[in-house]
Amino acid sequence: MSKFEYQKSMLRYTVFAVLLTMLALGVLAKGFYIMTVERDYWNKVNAKMKFDSITVDAVRGCILSDNGQRLACNLPEYRMYMDFVALQESKADTLWHDSIGNDTRTLRVLCDSLHAIFPQQSAADFLAHLKEGYDRRSRYWPVVRQRVTYTVYNRVKSLPIFRLKPGVGGFVAKRFMVRKRPYGTMAASILGDTYSEGGDAYSGLEKAYDSILRGSAGYKHRRKVLNGWVDMLDSVALDGNDIVTTIDVGIQDLAERALIKELREVNGYTGVAIVMEVATGDIKAMVNVDRDSTGGFREGRNHAIADFLEPGSVFKTASFMVALEDGVIDTTDKVDTGCGLMKMYSATMRDHNWHRGGYGVISVPRVLQVSSNIGVSYLIDKNYKDKPEKFVEGLHRVGIAEDLDLPFPEYKKPRVRMPKKNSRGQWTNWSKTALPWMSIGYETNVPPISVLTFYNAIANNGVMVRPRFVTRVEKDGEVVKEYPVEVLKNGICSKQTLGKMQTMLRQVVSIGLGKTAGSSSFSVSGKTGTAQKASNGGYKNGTVNYLLSFCGYFPSESPRYSCIVCIHKAGLPASGGLMSGQVFHDIAEGIMAKNIKYDVKQATDSLTTFIPDVKAGNVLAADYVLSRLGFSSEGGWNGMQSDGKPVWGVVERKPRTSAIRRTTVIRGRKMPDVKGMGARDAVYLIESRGARVTIRGRGKVKIQSKPAGAQIRKGERVVLELA
Repeated sequence: MSKFEYQKSMLRYTVFAVLLTMLALGVLAKGFYIMTVERDYWNKVNAKMKFDSITVDAVRGCILSDNGQRLACNLPEYRMYMDFVALQESKADTLWHDSIGNDTRTLRVLCDSLHAIFPQQSAADFLAHLKEGYDRRSRYWPVVRQRVTYTVYNRVKSLPIFRLKPGVGGFVAKRFMVRKRPYGTMAASILGDTYSEGGDAYSGLEKAYDSILRGSAGYKHRRKVLNGWVDMLDSVALDGNDIVTTIDVGIQDLAERALIKELREVNGYTGVAIVMEVATGDIKAMVNVDRDSTGGFREGRNHAIADFLEPGSVFKTASFMVALEDGVIDTTDKVDTGCGLMKMYSATMRDHNWHRGGYGVISVPRVLQVSSNIGVSYLIDKNYKDKPEKFVEGLHRVGIAEDLDLPFPEYKKPRVRMPKKNSRGQWTNWSKTALPWMSIGYETNVPPISVLTFYNAIANNGVMVRPRFVTRVEKDGEVVKEYPVEVLKNGICSKQTLGKMQTMLRQVVSIGLGKTAGSSSFSVSGKTGTAQKASNGGYKNGTVNYLLSFCGYFPSESPRYSCIVCIHKAGLPASGGLMSGQVFHDIAEGIMAKNIKYDVKQATDSLTTFIPDVKAGNVLAADYVLSRLGFSSEGGWNGMQSDGKPVWGVVERKPRTSAIRRTTVIRGRKMPDVKGMGARDAVYLIESRGARVTIRGRGKVKIQSKPAGAQIRKGERVVLELA
């Protein structure tokens, strides 16, 4: 057995111990150097490796119609890029160029496919564009300049090269959540708007119910791990709730079309139409349209709730209700309106037929039927001139001046001035002419929604309900909160007065100036209104502007809906009964016709397959209607039209189906071919190019005065003949 060499072992141990000690001291020294001298550098490196408190946006809730259709919702849009550095580093650029630098077949197929998706850009243009990005070794080279919908994004993502993983093929996309209205501008003024890319709401229902729709954001932090990033969630984003509105899409569309049609015919510049359900106060439609620079009409300011207007003769109903309730007049009374002109203190009151000799002696009901300014103002002034405050108190009592306390930021509550006296007993805000002119709708500021709410109370047997725009809040289809009907006044007047007013309003339509608003199929009650609009503090400055109104309800015996129509126009002719009454008539007839149900089996032979004849135009709408009616179609449009844009084409009727074929519409300021289209689609296509359209006849377009492809001049008149 060999002897243990103690000296050698201790030497080795000592050497290793010294080396390890020196290494430890070196590590400590390096650590100290990093903590002091290189501290700022490594803090910057660390900052690049992590991101804290990154906001995770919540998805804004949807605004739904009364039957659940989406009126406003968040939909994704994408910007698509190519990361050519990642493509080249992954060696996948062999799909781009072959070994001698020529374009591969895969690249050519990619460009041909992009052209098929975006036909406005040729395959050669795509090839040159992508090669430029490749040569520049760009990390964010846009595939196309514009954002695209989710459907288009998925089509592009499935193309050759793009379908590879981002770190290989280089295709990347950035998602944006954008507020969209599937029905375009329909009901835009009531829905309101939000600032772009998830900004705050600033008008309409979007603003009124912002706290419900918005939801709450979440947070996450991000860390660099190897060559990638890992997101770690700190708090979950809570998506916003949906609100279910009272808006009926069918009634909204009907009211919009009827109003715009009349505005075009009478050369009006602004129109308002509101439809309210009598029992609940539910707003089924609210249309606010203004003429734009091209001569067309679009939704803009919410005039229905935000405009201070002198309502004119529709206010006379409230004046008579106050006088009847106070017992100072009765329906059996007579009043001498003379020749249609009457001196009222320092001014002259006129009836609309003063140049034809006036109405002479007429009864109180007849005063309302013919809307006699003299009849109303004389009776009110005679009975309240010494105590005008009693008349104004009566107006507040019957509800025409009620603050509806609507949640919209643009809402203006009515202003009906209360007479005031100073310490010496002198009127401080009142004149002798104030009362007679207030009684016929001047000297007041009442928005259309307040006038309608008052008439709705008459239809509702005296019960005034607050206008309701939202019925409930939902989350994933489950009801979170409900908004019940709110009663503002259980009775605006006595039953006796109410009965007299209901009779007189029915007579206004049956034998008075409101005949145009009536129907041969059901009874209508209401009141006309024609008022001059003040301009620069007066009514006689240049061309006179008019506010033409009709407010009423139907059917008279058992009212279901109330409605107000207001038209603003310049110059004569101007008649609330004829013009606004016509819109009221069209809306009322359309609503009542919609509620008539027939069994289609009673009208068709069970052995016959009936295929409807469909006009050319927006085939997206045609496909939707055909599917809802139970008809099959070939080549139907399956794309997502999230922005409400139409898809133009034709529908060919076959023995057992309909074939839908998409067509190309001439672009720019050139005349499109609208033959075979319905009036609405044809007018939209032509007037969007700056022309103005005159329509003759009904049915499909048979003749267009300007040939397809011809240049259109702004403001040019185009005549369409339909048959």
